[in-house]
Amino acid sequence: MRLKVGGVNSIVDVNLLREKRDTIKLIVDILEITLNEATKTDIVYKANLNFKQVQKFLDFLIKKGLISVSSNKRKRYRTTEKGKEFIRRYRKIVELIS
Repeated sequence: MRLKVGGVNSIVDVNLLREKRDTIKLIVDILEITLNEATKTDIVYKANLNFKQVQKFLDFLIKKGLISVSSNKRKRYRTTEKGKEFIRRYRKIVELIS
């Protein structure tokens, strides 16, 4: 597929675009799940992912400051203000292209 990017025709791998979109959607799903706090098990079941996948996303989201984790015995994850802003911006982009 050819897309015009910045005035230049480029060849874009459609599968790459689809993969990126799916990853971003999964990030948004996890951020939405953790808006009111959630355990890792909650996230696994609600996002329909396995524990290994969820752990990779959680590590990334914590590192980027989109999710915080409680230091209690049973860890609980919560979306930060930065994560809430990410959700808002994602929704605006989806609205623009819909």
